[in-house]
Formats: sequence, structure tokens, C-alpha cells
Amino acid sequence: MQAPAMSDVARHRSFLFVPGNRPERFAKALDSGADAIILDLEDAVAPASKHEARDAVAAWLSPARPVLIRVNACDTPWFDHDAQLGKLRGVAGIVLPKAESAADIVALVSRTKSRMPVFPLIESAKGMFNALDIAKAPFVHRLMFGTLDFCADMNMVTDDDVLDPFRANLAMISRVAGIGAPIDGVTPAIDDEEALKTATLNGKRRGFTGKLCIHPKQVRTINHCHAPSEAELAWAERVLDAFSNANGAAIAVDGKMVDRPVVLRAQTILESVRA
Repeated sequence: MQAPAMSDVARHRSFLFVPGNRPERFAKALDSGADAIILDLEDAVAPASKHEARDAVAAWLSPARPVLIRVNACDTPWFDHDAQLGKLRGVAGIVLPKAESAADIVALVSRTKSRMPVFPLIESAKGMFNALDIAKAPFVHRLMFGTLDFCADMNMVTDDDVLDPFRANLAMISRVAGIGAPIDGVTPAIDDEEALKTATLNGKRRGFTGKLCIHPKQVRTINHCHAPSEAELAWAERVLDAFSNANGAAIAVDGKMVDRPVVLRAQTILESVRA
């Protein structure tokens, strides 16, 4: 068993939720191939089991297997105690659900009293409206899109096409705030690989570079979809080779002019596999 490396969460593609009250699943999740494991104290745990789940997570944590933790929201009775887990070794970051303002991030950071990476979940109209302020809050690394809760709050159907403008908005906000690209919400259909592939690529086209998942069988597809294809890698190599040999002259690759944005895109593609 080898824990996923957590040194560069900006490059992580797959984020696997594991119920915090199911410690027998923690080790199995580490073997799933997911880039990050999220031990979940919120939606996956019933109110009567919250304390049990927190104790199970605290007992299992180890620097040898760093994980993320999803705490309960700021306005719940469990938030204060959940946030204290951020002080323990083995916690690589905290996922904050129902984030609706920068003040929510400050409330979390003030309790962890650390430089712990924070991943706010945008799950409501208010959160979406204030997403830029949230993205600029202390220690925020990447935004996550809580698509199911967002649809419920907005009284919208959950078809991916309906959410695409909001995805593009979060990608733009992340860029403006100077943080990593956002992470898309879950696909509930765990046995429909085509639906998962379509949803993952849809988010990728709108600037997302990762996706939340609820079952280990979803990990492989998400990782594959967010990895550059062989054609993309070959194109990026051709662009950078031509650019390095141009000595400032105008160049074209595959019949198309190459300017600075094209070079930057090629660099990003190659860096994603060299990390």
C-alpha cells in the first residue's frame, strides 16, 4: 500500500470520497489509484455518527499516508471539533463544504491555526456569487464545485449542460485569483463509464483539471480523461521544438501560427506529465 503523493495538489486529477465512519475502507481507498483521498465527515456520515467518525479519522491519521478531510460546514454544531483535526499530522488539506464567503475560510483557518491548504466547495447561489472573494481567501488552493447541492439550491435539473456556464465562471475566477484550476463535482452513476467519461471531458473543456469521485471504479476513467493524449503530447513537443529553434522568427506548426499563448499551452501540457 502506498499513499498518494500530496506535495502538489494543484496537479491532482481524482479526489475520492471515503465515509469517515468506515475506517475499514481507508486503506482500500489508498490503493485505488486516486491522486487524493478525502475522508468525509459531512454528507457521508449521519448526524448520530459524527463523533464516531471524527474519532475514527483521528485514530487513523498518519504522516505516512496524507489525506484530505471534508469537515462539516461552518454553521453546524460539528464544525469546531472537526476543524481541530487540521492540527494533526497526516492531514494534507481541508475540504470546506457550503463555502459562501471569505469569512467562512477565515473561520476555518483561525481554528486550524496552520497554513493548511483549503478547498472550498461552492454549493449554493451565494457561494457562486462570492466565489472570487472565496478564491482569494487565505490558503485556498483550489475551488471545488458541489454540483448536486448547487442544483438543489438553484432548483435546477442536474444535466451537465445546464451547469457549464457556472463551470466556466469558476475556471475564470480561479485564474483571476491565481489559484489552481477548479475541481468538478461527482457523477452519481458509478456503473456508467461512458457517462463518467462524458462528464469528465465536459469539465476539462471548460478549464477544470480534476473531479470528485464517490467510488474507486471511477478513478481510472477520471485520471485517463484528465491526462494529455498522445496526440496532445506530440503536438506540444512539436510546438516547443519549433519555438526553441525559431530565434525570434514567426513560426507555424501543423499549418497554424504559433504565438505566446500557444507556447504556454504546450508548456502546460508537457509539465502535467513531468510533475
